[in-house]
Amino acid sequence: MAHDGRGQGLATIPIWQWSAVATAAAIRNGRISAEAVTQAHIERLRAANPALNAVVVDMTAQALEAARAADARQARGEPLDALHGVPVTLKINIDVEGQANSNGVVAFRDTLAPADSPVAANLRAAGAIILGLTNTPEFSLRAFTDNALHGLTLNPWDPAITCGGSSGGAAASVASGIGTIAHGNDIGGSLRGPAAWNGICTIKPTQGRVPAFNPSAPVERPPMAQLMSCQGPLAREVADVRLALEVMGRRDVRDPWWVPAPLAPAGSAGPVKVAVAKIPGDMDADGAVLGMIDRAAGYLSDAGYDVSQVEVPDISVAWKLWADLLHTEIATVQEAQMREVASPDFHRALDGMLRMATVLDLSGYMQAIARRSRVLREWLAFLERYPLILAPVSVKRTPGVNADLAHDHAVGDILGHDMRFTCALSVLGLPVAVTPAGLLDGQPVGVQLIGSRYREDICLDAAAAIEARVGVLAHQLWAREAGYIAA
Repeated sequence: MAHDGRGQGLATIPIWQWSAVATAAAIRNGRISAEAVTQAHIERLRAANPALNAVVVDMTAQALEAARAADARQARGEPLDALHGVPVTLKINIDVEGQANSNGVVAFRDTLAPADSPVAANLRAAGAIILGLTNTPEFSLRAFTDNALHGLTLNPWDPAITCGGSSGGAAASVASGIGTIAHGNDIGGSLRGPAAWNGICTIKPTQGRVPAFNPSAPVERPPMAQLMSCQGPLAREVADVRLALEVMGRRDVRDPWWVPAPLAPAGSAGPVKVAVAKIPGDMDADGAVLGMIDRAAGYLSDAGYDVSQVEVPDISVAWKLWADLLHTEIATVQEAQMREVASPDFHRALDGMLRMATVLDLSGYMQAIARRSRVLREWLAFLERYPLILAPVSVKRTPGVNADLAHDHAVGDILGHDMRFTCALSVLGLPVAVTPAGLLDGQPVGVQLIGSRYREDICLDAAAAIEARVGVLAHQLWAREAGYIAA
């Protein structure tokens, strides 16, 4: 009998609670049809989404058609790919043929995609069923998911705390049981913050691991944005993240940065050395949050990892590079067009982003790009000695809804202080897994697991070791759900 992550037989739990791995296996083995699975997820979407506003474009009619077609292919004995019949969601800032890639902007509500982006194409080719598109902040440029087009997305654990951003709709949807896998992307923590704050797992892949391209885009992104941005999966279980990464990372010639690197390199001899990152003194961390990091370190030690607290390369230097390079490109290439169509809230958030960074002149920009190579070299050398780094997503508890608008320096406080380890790693292009360390006063706390280039396998293995002790937090969320949804 097939089982879920709780050791229960699939027949004893609702279909929408099954993992992606279990769902794919059940369909492949003929225990259930793709149509029945899709219908169960549609019913879950109808029940859960009104309270959350996570899925903002409904594609359920097309999903049922795709599921019936999947069942017909299976009945004819055609080959089945890895995600045959498995329901997923996509973030509204990538192209899905025939759908509007609004990126959370009212002015882009009718920008129809002429073709699928690589991630959408890869998921479809693997047999996945797209339920709908998930919410994002305007231009996918805030750590809080709210916009004038689709409104605010709430966190399924607690409506008073943020679901994060920019993949907040993606994280809230999969945490609540809408789809087994959600797509998101990350240029400064947009996969990792939402995963941590919604109690789920993700992987920010190495730059070049997952192909990216939007056929609807009129121009290419600035150079450092291309090097920092990445596409990735969010899911409730580490095994589902691994499966989704394998599918999303398939070749697409439209992305010149894509790298044909193997996903499972040869393992290391002996226990993997883990550096628990020391926290800079100026970060004023919440002791209870750091206690959750220590708990995760203990779980890794119990699982056979060689764990020690170590001074990692200067995270503040890396953060400064991230802030200055990204926001110089925004100020130089994108700001004027953004401000023409953005809401007042976005203007305030963008003002805060530019206030925390130094907008560089041409010489400074070129020197910063050159300096990035030196900083990355230091991190790669460190990762030769310690193949894994354990670090916080945030050194503070989950912020409230739209906390970045609280005062003039709120953005800098959140991104430059609380989430310094998260934002800084974006400039390095290294793979980072996030998995829950547990609940703190009823709210999820996640940790980052950082590896060397193209070693997503090491990050995910460690995430799985922590998950083995913590469990799948969504199960606890669903257990207390009745009271929350009624509220």
